Amino acid sequence: MKKYQDKVSIIIPIYNAEKWIETTISNIKEQTYKNYEIILVNDASNDNTKFIINKYKEDNIKIIHLEINQGAAKARNEGIKVATGRYICFQDADDLWNKYKLEKQINFMKENDCAFSYTAFEYLKNGRTKRVTVPRILDYKTALKDTRILTISVMIDREKIDDELIYMPNVETAEDIATWWKIFKNGYLAYGINEVLVSYRIVRNSLSSNKIKSAIGRWKIYRKIEKLTIFKSIYYFTFYVCNAIKKRI
Repeated sequence: MKKYQDKVSIIIPIYNAEKWIETTISNIKEQTYKNYEIILVNDASNDNTKFIINKYKEDNIKIIHLEINQGAAKARNEGIKVATGRYICFQDADDLWNKYKLEKQINFMKENDCAFSYTAFEYLKNGRTKRVTVPRILDYKTALKDTRILTISVMIDREKIDDELIYMPNVETAEDIATWWKIFKNGYLAYGINEVLVSYRIVRNSLSSNKIKSAIGRWKIYRKIEKLTIFKSIYYFTFYVCNAIKKRI
């Protein structure tokens, strides 16, 4: 296992995020834990994103420009390749963190000697918020039913989990979920911090806000990546739908 600096690498895939990206970067800079690097991966945006992020010349900010749009999984993987931190976190260009997020999560992981953690979160939509609690521990079988690992809340310790398990598969949707399941199948557990430390904006026409696409993507992962039988797929998919509905009620 490689040895990394004891810092956090924050990977942000960006596509046409001129409206939000500066706010997101400013939000990260408010973190009480200061030993981090921000890796901005511009996934061939065709708005002003490239010009906006090129203004950031700071030592702890790395900028990658992809020539062809390849999706969030590829963008995150490019970020992982250049990351120098012990801990990997993912942020999206339009979401926000509580300023204590990194500090509390690192302390939690060290105190509990865990490799993978995630936190409770809240949805932001049309000026309203919805809090979502999380289970204390998730393993592979329970994760097949549960939808509450939000990518922007995740922290992974690269001293414990190899990068090959963190790289995301290039699938149409839910590449993050497929990654967590891959990690679980290799014997790791995910530990939940039941405190809201991230805020997730539901943006109109975003991929994650398209519930039909998300459901289709989940079904494809059950069948094509996990290779579950049709009956097991239906069983777990039923739980997925119910849990997805509960999160939004």
